[in-house]
Amino acid sequence: MDILRGLVIALMALDHVRDFFHVRALQFDPLDFEQSYAVLFATRWVTHFCAPVFVFLSGVSVHLKRTQGHSRPQLSRRLLTRGLWLVFLELTLVGFAWNFSLDFLFLQVIWAIGWSMVVLAALVWLPTPAVLAIGLVIVAGHNLLDPVQPDQFGRAAPLWSALHESGPILVGGRLAGFFAYPLIAWVGVMALGYGLGAIFRLDPPARRRTLYALGAGTLALFVVLRLLDGYGDANTWEVQPTFPRTAMDFLATTKYPPSLQFLCMTLGPALLLLPLLDRLRARTAEPWITFGAVPFFFYVLHVFLAHGLSATLSLAQGYPVWGVADLFRGAQGLQGFGVSLLVTYGVWLLVLALLYPPCRWFAGLKRRRRDWWLSYF
Repeated sequence: MDILRGLVIALMALDHVRDFFHVRALQFDPLDFEQSYAVLFATRWVTHFCAPVFVFLSGVSVHLKRTQGHSRPQLSRRLLTRGLWLVFLELTLVGFAWNFSLDFLFLQVIWAIGWSMVVLAALVWLPTPAVLAIGLVIVAGHNLLDPVQPDQFGRAAPLWSALHESGPILVGGRLAGFFAYPLIAWVGVMALGYGLGAIFRLDPPARRRTLYALGAGTLALFVVLRLLDGYGDANTWEVQPTFPRTAMDFLATTKYPPSLQFLCMTLGPALLLLPLLDRLRARTAEPWITFGAVPFFFYVLHVFLAHGLSATLSLAQGYPVWGVADLFRGAQGLQGFGVSLLVTYGVWLLVLALLYPPCRWFAGLKRRRRDWWLSYF
């Protein structure tokens, strides 16, 4: 699990480095097959695995703690406090890392994980099969809510944006933030991970067989749902003039909120990959284990590092040093800013190399010591 978690957060860093550095990141959606090209599309698409896998594995980890002797009161209290702590950090430290200010809140994956933990703090009092059923119902059924629009709730519209439909946060008519990760679907993914956690306690041969079967079935469900082009994603597809464009249209499922098809497309391959990672040699796996052992520490550091390097580049190219701070509110003043995709990949590798020593140090600290506060980072 740590290996897969490390791999997906490394991919997450690629996506964020692309946001901060790629010359065309501010011009169009890389998943728009009419403007994008295969390598750019793949660069963005492969990072779709990050949030679903990380949230799912968070649920699995909670289940494993439950079976390792943590009582329900202990587990519930820990989930509640850790979840609220992550929400607080999203509103403060993480928000500052993204914008170098706190006047705009782009509420993303840490926000979603935090509130999902708060909900799971209540769900852990239920029998595990009940939590699994709740997760399945949410993941499979939340797209039934798609026709409901925030403006139907009047002044409570922001609440619906927070729960299901991404949308702006307006304060006194001013754009103060954006709900990027609506919560309902992500709560379902974490509950699903918790409900399926028993699989990870099976002996290795049985665990591998089960994960292969579950992963193949989930991926097959994605293909069937996508081919039927009906339920499970509002973003339909059609045959395009060329095969690459058809493939891109087929794979361009909805992440905000994560549709059923999106979740099947990402969690299916992840479940298939887990048994294969069992066989990695320690030396090959070590960097990913290190990153996966300190995911939140990595997350905070990589945003500060990528944003700082991007600000330095904007200054060198003649833009205001804080120009990239408005990344999520439009970038009219940054037209022409950035580097090629190849150079962007180079920056990504540099970021990973610079992050490895502090992450290795912090992972070692967490192994050596049992201070309560270390579990919150």
